Amino acid sequence: MNTTISPGAGPAVVAGAPRRVVARSTVKLVVTEAKLFVREPVSAFFSVLFPVILILVLGAAIPSFTEPSPDIGGRLPIEFYLPVTLALAIATVALVGLLSTLTAYREKGVLRRLSTTPVSPIRLLAAQLVVNLAALVVGCGLTVLGTWLAFGLAVRPNVAGLLLAFLLGSTAMVAVALLIAAVSPTSRTSMAIGSLVYYPLLFAAGVWTPGPLMPDAVRRVADFTPLGAASQALQDAWAGDWPRPLHLAVLAGFTALLGGLAARLFRWT
Repeated sequence: MNTTISPGAGPAVVAGAPRRVVARSTVKLVVTEAKLFVREPVSAFFSVLFPVILILVLGAAIPSFTEPSPDIGGRLPIEFYLPVTLALAIATVALVGLLSTLTAYREKGVLRRLSTTPVSPIRLLAAQLVVNLAALVVGCGLTVLGTWLAFGLAVRPNVAGLLLAFLLGSTAMVAVALLIAAVSPTSRTSMAIGSLVYYPLLFAAGVWTPGPLMPDAVRRVADFTPLGAASQALQDAWAGDWPRPLHLAVLAGFTALLGGLAARLFRWT
């Protein structure tokens, strides 16, 4: 082990020790938050299992979901609805799981107490992001795998475009959740605001009305919403194309704008 000794500064200072301590404590924090996440059955269910259950139930219960439809260019409705389900999972993790946890931690004084310890609230926030994004990746991966195994979809997605759309869609929705948490004084208020935002965004993503069946004016508006843009970008990539620059720009813009506002407005107490 190399040590760095400052002349006249007393004991030797081990170079890099604080960084190793921070890294170890952060890993422990992530593990702790992951255990708490798993012990919360509602969040775990809707983040990991609900997307794949939804797509499998729809495909099994509605025969027309696995038959070509002229309304969407001869594609299978189940093939079209899969990216919509991924967008639904992104919104649920951000606006239900992450939002409720952050506001509950602040309301219960967890963030305030952490601000007086070496474990800063920012590191807790980072741990929460890691855990929720990991759950989201697992849930979406199970959805894609389950759909492929159950219905044998013969598609060749643009993998790079799909990953980019997924990443930008996730960061944009996390930014929305962080901004709501930043301006909400209580958990009840945050969940009320989250619900008011959640359901219109699901409509924009095509959960109830697929994009091609939307009126043109509504579809144009949906293109400029974070979840609508994410859903369309995922649709394009799933079909083998590159996501349209408009949708990627919308997602990047929401991430930067709302994320910046959340950073400025977020209160730890």
